[in-house]
Amino acid sequence: MSTAADCKRSVEIEIPLEEVEKTKERVTSSLRQRVKLPGFRPGKAPLNMIQSRFESDIRHEVLDLLLPQAFRDKMDKDHVKVVGQPNITDLTFEPGQPIRFKAAFEVAPEFELAEYRGLPAKYEEPVVTDEELDKRLESMRESKAEYVNLDPRPLEASDFVLVHLKSLHGLAEAIDQDVQIQVSGEDTLPAFNEALLGMQPEESKEVDVTYPDDYGQENLAGKTVKFELTVKTVRKKELPALDDEFAADLGDFKTLDELKDAVRKAIFAEKQYAASQAAKEEIIDHLVEQNPFPVPETYVDRQIENQVKMQLRDLAGRGVDPSSIKLDWAKLKANQTEKATRNVRASLLLEKIADKEGIAATKDEVDAELQRIARQEREAVAVTRARLDKDGTIARIAGHIQTEKTLQFLFEQAQKHA
Repeated sequence: MSTAADCKRSVEIEIPLEEVEKTKERVTSSLRQRVKLPGFRPGKAPLNMIQSRFESDIRHEVLDLLLPQAFRDKMDKDHVKVVGQPNITDLTFEPGQPIRFKAAFEVAPEFELAEYRGLPAKYEEPVVTDEELDKRLESMRESKAEYVNLDPRPLEASDFVLVHLKSLHGLAEAIDQDVQIQVSGEDTLPAFNEALLGMQPEESKEVDVTYPDDYGQENLAGKTVKFELTVKTVRKKELPALDDEFAADLGDFKTLDELKDAVRKAIFAEKQYAASQAAKEEIIDHLVEQNPFPVPETYVDRQIENQVKMQLRDLAGRGVDPSSIKLDWAKLKANQTEKATRNVRASLLLEKIADKEGIAATKDEVDAELQRIARQEREAVAVTRARLDKDGTIARIAGHIQTEKTLQFLFEQAQKHA
């Protein structure tokens, strides 16, 4: 297996003394015009005084001007595609001598594509069963359920009850609100079930509730909280009848059969998408396995950084402050290098296939995505375009579209099997 080391290169470069001296004179002259020295007007101080007093500044400015340009010239001359920034070592810059240095750097990998048409992929056209259709329709009925108040009586299993829930201790931010609970419901915690069975409206009771460590609400997860429960109302859930009226209430459907047909198509599309995505992942695995070329460490590091940024954005979306997380880069890199290397290699392969097959994002496809984002952000398309063009997002959108089209091409060319 090729490694990132195969992308590493180094070169020794010498900058001629004549060029060094010219640059040094130019830098010194420019500095002479800018600095102010006691007893001299700007631009009138002796050159030897400027050279003596600002020797370090002149040295650094000369190196800043000459080293990058010398490196670029050498790479252009040798037709080398450099990845990232070079690491400069063994620098010598002495009076009356050429500048010499070594540059260590990485190069973009060069590779020949293995055959990418006809790759095997597990896929079969999905089938929507009557059971799946019925389950989805039942879920839609549940979403339209109404809760009818019943006459006061002791609570029984499966009853729905409106409860006033007040935390007495165990939480930094107290809870004091009405909630609906199903007694002995699948998602109801055992402590609530035990407390509520047999209670009646207007009755109150204190109960200690221990929440699981993986509970969905982070402010409650793993905590034991003492609550005061007050039963307010016993309720019965009533589901709408599965008929033409129900279908019409959900949208532009005239009959229940029209609704069923639309729901069946929606389930089919969902299953088809999931199956095709799994097949595409398998195709990528085959591509990566059959093309074991080296991947620059610079690319891998960049990929890991992007993966971490996505994870932090996800945490922020769930209310976690990313700045409160201490990142161990060495540990992160060790844990994510394999995945990042696979993703980088896959990206380079798809890019090369797209280039070979002439696959690219069209203007209309990019515009359609910009319009979707504009609608989502509730802003004018022109504003969205200007904002996303400024930070390079439009180029990333085009790249994503190209990748998806390339994957679809490979999926269509694949040898599919059940």
